[in-house]
Amino acid sequence: MAKYIVKRLMYMVFVFFIMSILMFGIYKMVPGDPARLLLEGSKASMKPEVYEMQYQQARERLGLDKPIPVQYVVWITNMLQGDFGYSSNYRKDVIDVVAEPLRNTIQLNVLAIIVVFVITIPLGIMCAVKKRSTFDNVIQVFSVVGYSLPTIIISLVLICFLAVKTPIFPVSGVNSVGFSGTAIQKFFDMLWHMALPVLVIVLGSIGSITRYVRAAMIESLSMDYIRTARSKGVRERVVIYSHAFRNALLPIVTIVTGWIVSVFSGSVIIETIFLWPGIGKVLYDGLMQQDFMVVLAMQMFYVIIALLGNLLMDIAYCMVDPRVKLD
Repeated sequence: MAKYIVKRLMYMVFVFFIMSILMFGIYKMVPGDPARLLLEGSKASMKPEVYEMQYQQARERLGLDKPIPVQYVVWITNMLQGDFGYSSNYRKDVIDVVAEPLRNTIQLNVLAIIVVFVITIPLGIMCAVKKRSTFDNVIQVFSVVGYSLPTIIISLVLICFLAVKTPIFPVSGVNSVGFSGTAIQKFFDMLWHMALPVLVIVLGSIGSITRYVRAAMIESLSMDYIRTARSKGVRERVVIYSHAFRNALLPIVTIVTGWIVSVFSGSVIIETIFLWPGIGKVLYDGLMQQDFMVVLAMQMFYVIIALLGNLLMDIAYCMVDPRVKLD
C-alpha cells in the first residue's frame, strides 16, 4: 500500500505540472488584456500619456511585460509558495478573493451531500429489495422526473411554493440582514437560509444516486452467495446489509468519491438564483472579466482535489473489496 501511494503521488506531481502548463497556455491564448481591463473605468478621465504610463505600470505589476515562459515560471513558483497572485477584478490578493466564497460553497455542499446520501442509500437498497413492487415503481418515476428537471425549474418551483406563496424559507443570502446574536443563533440562521438551495441540490441528485445504488444492489442480490446465505437460514437483514450491500460498494464508492470532490465546486445557477456568495459565481465573474489569476488558482486547486480523489477512490476500492489488487 505504501509503495503504491508513493508511486501515485509521483504520478500526481507529474500530472499537476503538465496540467499547469496546459491551463496557463490556454488562458494566455484567450484574447484580451487584463491590464487594460484594470484601467478601463478611469480611461476617460486620463490624458493619453498618463493612461499609457499607468498601463505600462499595470502590465509590470501583473507580470505581463515578461515573456510567457518566464510568466509561467514566476506564476507556478509563487503558487507553490502560497502566493496565488493578484486579482485584477477585485483589486486584492487572490487568496482573499476566494477564501470566503469557497467556505460558503463547502458549507452548502457538505450539508447537501450528507442529506443526499442519508436518503439515497437506504432508498436504493429498499428499491432493490422490493424490485418491481409498487414502492419501487413509484420511486423510479420520481427519480426519472427529478433527474430530468433542470435545476433552474426546481429552484423556481420551490421559491414559488416555499418562499412566496408560503413564506417558510428566505430566498437569498447567507444570514439575515442586520442579524445580531450568538454564534449558535447565527449558525441556525445560516441553516435556515441554506434550506432552499440544499433542497434544490438534493432533489436534483436523489434520482441518479438512488438508481446507482438500486442497480448495484440488484446485481449483488442476484449472486449465488446470496442464495447460499439464504439457504443456510441467515436473517434477511444480515443478508442485505452484511453480504449484498458490502459487495455492492464498489460502484457506490465511485459516486461517493466524486461527490466528495464536488464539495469544493460551486453551482453558478444555484448561487445566482439564491444569491449565495459561493465560488461558482466567483469563477464565472473571473472568466467574464478575464481575471485569470483567480481562475487559474481555482482550476489548479480543482486539479489537486481531483487527483487526490482518484487516489482515495483506488484505496477505498482495495479496502471494500480485497479482490481488487493495487498493482
